[in-house]
Order: sequence, then C-alpha cells, then structure tokens
Amino acid sequence: MKISSLHSIYVRDKGLRSGNNLNNINFGSGKALFAGSFDPFTLGHRDLVEKAADIYDEGVTVLVAKNPQKKGFLPIEKRIELIKESVKDLKTVSVDAYSGLTVDYAEKNGIKYIIRGLRTVFDFSSEMQMLQINQKLKPNITTVFLASTSENSLISSSVVRELMANNSQEFIKFVPKPVAEYLLTIMKGLK
Repeated sequence: MKISSLHSIYVRDKGLRSGNNLNNINFGSGKALFAGSFDPFTLGHRDLVEKAADIYDEGVTVLVAKNPQKKGFLPIEKRIELIKESVKDLKTVSVDAYSGLTVDYAEKNGIKYIIRGLRTVFDFSSEMQMLQINQKLKPNITTVFLASTSENSLISSSVVRELMANNSQEFIKFVPKPVAEYLLTIMKGLK
C-alpha cells in the first residue's frame, strides 16, 4: 500500500533522508507490532490498531507488555481476552503478551515495524527517545508513528482508571464495548 493522506505518519529510519519522497515508499508490506500495557484497552488504542491494520498487509500484533515489577489494574490474561474481543472484526490482527524488550519480540517473530501512537505533542519527546534506543538495539526494525484522531487524542488508560476511581461511569465513552461491559461489572463489585 502506498501511503496517502489516509493516515498521519512520521517515520525515522536510516533509509529515509531529507529529500526522499515518503509517497514512494511502500509501507504495506510486512507485519507490524503495536505494544503497550493496554490497562485497559481504549478506543484510542483501537483507532491506532485499525490504522495499522489498514496499512500492513501481513497483519498487526497487539502485544501486551508483561512487567513483573508492576501489578497492573487488570490481569494480563483479562487484558488479552478483552483486546481480542475488541478487535475480533479486524481479521489481520492478533494479540499476544511478552515479557522483555519489544524489539526482541519483533525480531524473533519476523516483524519489521513497531507502531507507536502520538496523542499530543507531549508524547513525541518520549517516543523519539524510545525510537532512538530501538534503532541502536535493532537497526533493522522501523518505528512508525501514527497520530490519533482528534476525538481520541485525549483518551488514555489512566483517564479511564481515574474516572472509575471516582465512581464515574463516563469512562464507557472511551473504551470498546467489551471493555466497558467488563469494567462496569468491576464497578458493581461482581468480579
């Protein structure tokens, strides 16, 4: 697939130099990886997964990061289950979990592209730092930044958790239906 105005993309890769025409680069060949804690999975996450699935013809893996040092809001297994339910209509999307470096997972699974979402300008600085570290570790893996749509740019998992902590059911506006249903059962003390 040739990149058009369909998606906002910024790529920093050793193969892209100033003066190169981004429209002549075929990004649609290969697999992509979208990693995060997804605790919980939001409509902002779903938006980026949809965009990536439109671009990468060999599929997108949503990778749930396992961090043994962090407890997390939802158990890893529940996050995986809810993400699978939330993206089941996207036939080229799979879900997995991994403990370790994202670039190591990508290399082991033949994935050439790591997707990173940009919600606001504040995300850019930390994402650029991560991109540069990943390029040093695995220069054959390219990081692709996808911009959130304006309606999803302020959604984050921490906002959803904060709304829940304040007994507000308004969070359902920010998560896919399977996630909303599960989180409502938590709020009602049923799980």
